Amino acid sequence: MIRSRFGTFRGLVRLALSYPQLMLGRSASRAPDPAQVRRLVFVCQGNICRSAFADVAGRRAGLNTASFGLSTTTGRAAHEPAIMAARALGHDLSDHKAIDMQDYAPQDGDLLLAMEVRQLHRLAADARLAGLPRVLLGRWTRPIVPHLHDPYGLDDRYMATCLRRIERAIDGLVSAFPGARLS
Repeated sequence: MIRSRFGTFRGLVRLALSYPQLMLGRSASRAPDPAQVRRLVFVCQGNICRSAFADVAGRRAGLNTASFGLSTTTGRAAHEPAIMAARALGHDLSDHKAIDMQDYAPQDGDLLLAMEVRQLHRLAADARLAGLPRVLLGRWTRPIVPHLHDPYGLDDRYMATCLRRIERAIDGLVSAFPGARLS
């Protein structure tokens, strides 16, 4: 059950720790003004599973999106198990190319949506990105899942679980940020 729902025991522990961090204001979030948000930028570690999928699913839902990884190689393809899991959900990741944080070009109206609290802290510590609003994507899942554990190299069942959670979060973002909708 842990492998299919949380990826690993560490994923379960990080999820449990993320709730109090979020509630006590220790997540390094910087709340957006929904009226100012024009683009949703998904962030994860490698930009080959979670943020790549969120980017594709967001565009399919009619949103202006982008994505990048905190530690990746620009141009890297999506992870094959993520491509297959996305396909099963009706999304195509086969053309995705990763973007490293250093190659990401911020724009006015960007909202950074991270998968983990520690990623929010990394974004807050980067002088170039510290001023941008940033929150956890998992705030828009139902129920709220503030830690979306990295599925890279884990059980295929967890990859599917993780991507389904992200897909549900995208549904919430559509109504929360109307200014990010593509015309």
